[in-house]
Amino acid sequence: MPQAIKKNAEERMDKAISALKRDLSTLRAGKASPALLDRIQVEYYGSLTPLSQLANINTPDSRTVMITPWDKSSVSAIEKAIMKSDLGITPSNDGSAIRISVPPLTEERRVELVKTSKKFGEEAKVAIRNIRRDANDDVKKLEKTDISEDESRRHQEDIQKATDKFIAEVEKVLVAKEKEIMEV
Repeated sequence: MPQAIKKNAEERMDKAISALKRDLSTLRAGKASPALLDRIQVEYYGSLTPLSQLANINTPDSRTVMITPWDKSSVSAIEKAIMKSDLGITPSNDGSAIRISVPPLTEERRVELVKTSKKFGEEAKVAIRNIRRDANDDVKKLEKTDISEDESRRHQEDIQKATDKFIAEVEKVLVAKEKEIMEV
């Protein structure tokens, strides 16, 4: 039973790392990528809809993202959503498609992106620590009925080792992203 708790906790921690990587992929690192627009929500017929569900997004070259909406009437709504986002990019609309030119990053913008990536990293660490807390609580509940105090302590130590491993993974991912952002 405690092994199942530990396994569940590790799976959830792994999902937190995956979520961090997905969030970091939306940060612009100087080159065009459809992932830049993953967090964009468009007001479409009264509800917020992910941009990827409204348009085809591709990168014809390393500095341009091309958005071709399936419904031409949504072009202005998509353009507004991109303008309101925190990307710091101005789209150009030709009536049927939207082009986004990704300019080279300034030093100031790079520093700002590093801060944002660290914020995402802190959120991932908090999520991992919350998972640890939940797993430890589950082990402590088992201590009252099924396992001894020593076994409980041993399982909590195993959970702590897993937590340390995943926190180190978060740091590794953040260092790689910071290096990518600061690369000129």
